[in-house]
Amino acid sequence: MAIVSLANAKGGAGKTTAALLLASELVRRGDRVAVLDCDQLACMADWFRHGRSDSNLSVISGVTTTTLSDHLRRLRGCVEHVVIDLSGAADVLVALAIGLSDLTLIPVQGCVMDARGATQVLELIRYIENNAHANINHAVLLTRVNAIVTTRAMRKVKLMLAECKIRLVDTPLVERTAFRELFEQGDTLYSLDAARVSNLAKAQANARAFADDVLRLLNPAGEAMRHGPFSSMCYRSERTADPVVLPA
Repeated sequence: MAIVSLANAKGGAGKTTAALLLASELVRRGDRVAVLDCDQLACMADWFRHGRSDSNLSVISGVTTTTLSDHLRRLRGCVEHVVIDLSGAADVLVALAIGLSDLTLIPVQGCVMDARGATQVLELIRYIENNAHANINHAVLLTRVNAIVTTRAMRKVKLMLAECKIRLVDTPLVERTAFRELFEQGDTLYSLDAARVSNLAKAQANARAFADDVLRLLNPAGEAMRHGPFSSMCYRSERTADPVVLPA
């Protein structure tokens, strides 16, 4: 079971959109996916309740610091992937999720405010690494990128990340109408009407490429998957949890 967290201390960076795109694409490929909605706004849970979701996708809301590990224990063996949509903060829950994750993605729009929120998460990652004596698999994901023009703000963000030697996800998420439409009616990229949504095929291709990048980051060529430094503590419990029943 691979665990991917999305974190940025600033809200509105595109965490939930990226989480939905990743989860939906993995489900489309036949995998079973659980999304843990840790955001108090519960946008992912709202989408799931009103959406056209697949039977291989489940969303669990109201996840807290005290319940996160137990949810992961219960999901082990029931799903191939867990996507954790974290709140816009750098708190204990975010730190715990990062330590339990096989990959942490840090979404950043092309603005300095988002970059500052990402910096807080990166500092938290460094703190965990230093204290756990382990490396945390993480990368920055650029979101809401203009498909035609690279703005001055975006160039500044890229320069800052390069100077800090921070890894970027190869495929940025481009600003697309289709991505905004997903939350309007609980759609996926494959239930939207191409006659009503512009550049839908390009949005679908963008999501596929993004998911491919995430899978490569989870399983680097010639390397074993790197689990989060807290994962052994999570799964070491001898408690037997009840199995999760995925929605029909």
